[in-house]
Amino acid sequence: MTGHTENEIAIAAPVDLVWEMTNDLENWPQLFSEYSAVDVLDRDGDTTRFRLTMHPDDKGKVWSWVSERVTDRDGLVVNARRVEPGPFRHMDIRWEYAPTPEGTRMHWTQDFAMRPEAPLDDGQMTELINRNSRTQMELIRDKVEHRARQHQSASGPSR
Repeated sequence: MTGHTENEIAIAAPVDLVWEMTNDLENWPQLFSEYSAVDVLDRDGDTTRFRLTMHPDDKGKVWSWVSERVTDRDGLVVNARRVEPGPFRHMDIRWEYAPTPEGTRMHWTQDFAMRPEAPLDDGQMTELINRNSRTQMELIRDKVEHRARQHQSASGPSR
């Protein structure tokens, strides 16, 4: 068995702002509630390799791993994978963005498989990722929409 999740959210903000904020890796600890640090290890064109560190879990354990993201700004797609998969045999993530009349649709697809010795199996991790993705997407939506409102008020009323 393997794990697969798909989650999406509508964000009332222009796709350029959603793209900019969600691909500003150094700002992820302010955008996501789960990350305490992001350390960019290497940038080569559209490819970034970085270390993500989470806040301690309920047992005080701090999880950290290296991931790689390849951005395609013209295609409004990001493909990412864990380079250090930890409890996963593999973890691949695809972010897709689409402009809509109301703003932007952001869609995440995650494909993964857990190692047999991992604390969760594929089904349990699927449930956890789905629950957490919805929470994180809502936080991101709220922060991006707040920034969009700030930009709107700073530029004044449209005529």
